[in-house]
Amino acid sequence: SRIDGTQAPSSRSRCVVANFVAKIRINKNYWMSRILKVAAAQLGPITLKGPRSSAVKRMIVLMQNAKAQGAGLVIFPELALTTFFPRWYTEDQSEIDKYFETEMPNKDTEPLFAEARKLKIGFNFGFAELVVEKRVTRHFNTAIIVDQQGRIAAKYRKIHLPGHTENEPWRAFQHLEKRYFEKGNLGFQVHQVFGGKIGMCICNDRRWPETFRVMGLQGVELVALGYNTPAHYPLAPEHDHLQDFHNHLVLQAAAYQNGTWIVGVAKAGREEDCDLIGGTCIIAPTGEIVAECKTLADEVIIAECDLERCKEIQENIFNFDLHRQPEDYALITAPKKESASNG
Repeated sequence: SRIDGTQAPSSRSRCVVANFVAKIRINKNYWMSRILKVAAAQLGPITLKGPRSSAVKRMIVLMQNAKAQGAGLVIFPELALTTFFPRWYTEDQSEIDKYFETEMPNKDTEPLFAEARKLKIGFNFGFAELVVEKRVTRHFNTAIIVDQQGRIAAKYRKIHLPGHTENEPWRAFQHLEKRYFEKGNLGFQVHQVFGGKIGMCICNDRRWPETFRVMGLQGVELVALGYNTPAHYPLAPEHDHLQDFHNHLVLQAAAYQNGTWIVGVAKAGREEDCDLIGGTCIIAPTGEIVAECKTLADEVIIAECDLERCKEIQENIFNFDLHRQPEDYALITAPKKESASNG
């Protein structure tokens, strides 16, 4: 008993209180969670002659599934409206332009935007964009973020274009992104949407650490990316068995090294005689995969992404202000040597 006659707390009670206080000190964001429930909506293959309306109907079903599970944002793949047309070579630009969108939304995609407004859910997806800028017709591999009111909130145009420019008949399939698209001109921006700092990239961008570091330097908290990745790599077929491994390797490393959530979403399965990997996943800032698709078909996975968890990495092991030494990185941004080699 105390001097005033009141009962002193037992040693067990003091221990419980101490542990609780310690928990608060260790998890300094314990009461400050910012949860964004995110859905990754993997698509199965799309046929060469498949209409956009068919892809959109499938996307709407996936969006409804995501909303039913409480998601506030659903992320779809690269070139989600069509087959991956850079597999085919043609010199007829009008044939290629048929795969491009000249406005967004348009009559084919408006039902997707309308459903998002109805459900009050945001979404991200990729498409081929044909646009006239300063009287010049341009072609981009593009992704957009659409808010819960169905308004386009952000746009990204793919920067790291893989593949080649001329027909190479020895290949099992072509990879003509360098022929049909030009390098994106919007940079790697980070946008204040859905209560957090969100960025985008597309497919091959994920293999380049600079992609994520530029967004990391802007404090990115979630990166949305879609991909169409063949299981076969013609230039080094001995690496085919590593395609799934390399996909997750670069995403997990980027998430950890920049302290950000990453949502990587595939178009998967056998598309016009080309096998595409799946592996759609949601990765925490610690580099851990917290959700992953198990099929090569249309599939939705969900994760509660606490954006405050980014601070666990960004304010500690990868505290850029404290530990980076950019004065020693000049070679990274030096002009590159010209090369005619293909990828």
